[in-house]
Amino acid sequence: MVSKAIRLELTKQQTETQILPNWLALVSLLIGILGISFAAIFIKLSESELSPYATIFNRLWISTASLGLVNGIQAIRRRYSPDREEDSPKNSENFTKYIWLFVGYGTFFAAAQLFWAWSITQTSVAISTVLHNLTPLFTCLLAWLLFGKHFDNKFIFGMAIALSGVVVIELEDLQVATGKVQGDLAAVISAILVAGYLLIVERLRTKFSANNILIAGSAIATLVTIPIVYLTHERIFPYSWKGWLFVIGLALVCQIIGQGLIVYSQNMLSSGFIAIAFLLDPVITSLQAWLIFSERLSVSSWMAFAVVLLGIYIAQLSKSAVKEESA
Repeated sequence: MVSKAIRLELTKQQTETQILPNWLALVSLLIGILGISFAAIFIKLSESELSPYATIFNRLWISTASLGLVNGIQAIRRRYSPDREEDSPKNSENFTKYIWLFVGYGTFFAAAQLFWAWSITQTSVAISTVLHNLTPLFTCLLAWLLFGKHFDNKFIFGMAIALSGVVVIELEDLQVATGKVQGDLAAVISAILVAGYLLIVERLRTKFSANNILIAGSAIATLVTIPIVYLTHERIFPYSWKGWLFVIGLALVCQIIGQGLIVYSQNMLSSGFIAIAFLLDPVITSLQAWLIFSERLSVSSWMAFAVVLLGIYIAQLSKSAVKEESA
């Protein structure tokens, strides 16, 4: 009788310790998505000085330099700390072993941003947004094909509801939208690339901290964007203090805070669920445009927001929302 009570208490404590990290990861994810949702605002504000490609380049190199500076200061402090620990050779071996995943993450992230930026110049924003937000479908499909990951019915149902809400948000613009095939294809490719780097980060989070993943990925993505920006023959850096303020804000808010918290959450949450949660981005962006630029929101848009939230909530209740290693 006593042993049974002890087992029940241990089970209760174990459940509580599992729920807490999951909620912390969920809150981190939501704040991270809120951070990246400001990207459209910052890019729109910087359009008077820079192209989208140059803006992405500045976002990446500023975040890499900022993270590198912070890491450098921390390394110096650890080096001269009286109770410092010696660097483990195992960590460097792990980094060498997984270097190809870091390269893949940085390359896919940069390519996804560049393809989406280019797609908007070739097709309507509405079409590009809807196609780019097919990321959850491609994430689940790649996870199934590459890793044999299975998703339960509740997760798939929630994903379908959330996707339908995003389509409704863009429905009015889609009715009058026209675009070129290459622009539509670029938007689809960007969705596939986002799915790819989400799956890569999910694997990296089992071995490395969010900070190390973010700084390595940002550095590699910066190197990838350099030739693209050079070949476009456009202005690379802002020429006014306002322009610098916009790209610095983009780097700090969207890359370091936004992407950093999203990468952190992937220690507990599956890449499939994070891809679904990304559907909050157009919702938040629309609300920001309503508040900042006084853009009109119809009743159907407000209803669509509720549908997206409902779909994400249903998916969050599924076991497939939790990363398998921590399930």
